[in-house]
Amino acid sequence: MTSDASKGTGKHAPPSEVARAFYSAFAERDAERMASLYHPEATFHDPVFGTLNAAEAGDMWRMLLGRSPDMTVSSVLLGTEGQTAQVRWDAYYPFSRTGRRVHNVVHARLTTENGLIVRHTDRFNFWVWARQALGLPGLLLGWTPALHGKISKTALAGLQAFRARPTSPG
Repeated sequence: MTSDASKGTGKHAPPSEVARAFYSAFAERDAERMASLYHPEATFHDPVFGTLNAAEAGDMWRMLLGRSPDMTVSSVLLGTEGQTAQVRWDAYYPFSRTGRRVHNVVHARLTTENGLIVRHTDRFNFWVWARQALGLPGLLLGWTPALHGKISKTALAGLQAFRARPTSPG
């Protein structure tokens, strides 16, 4: 494993420091630094992508930031308890499929060990997100499991395609 110090946090960094480093990287659109803050055995979970491993989560951030050049992010550390930081983060971006503006309010829990994220859970109101991203269909159907499932399936297929793309050498 590489040195945690090279990743922007020390091995014994408190969760508040890890959370600040992660969301600072997010605000700076630095997906590589975000990914480097996950422990190799970490898990990520949110309402759209479900549960991802560390490598998938890193690629999710690379994909989302790559697809959304107009995305801006702000965050506030709400507090810590033990090794867990709670953060509210706000993302502002045009949804790629419709071009509609979205303001997503997300509540995150980041559990850390040795200066790295081992568990990251994001929660947000899917219906509110769907209403903004999809307009009338989201308003009428955003609460239904069918639409939620379709959005999740599409997002995961996009992530799989992103991960399968050829990468350029070094």
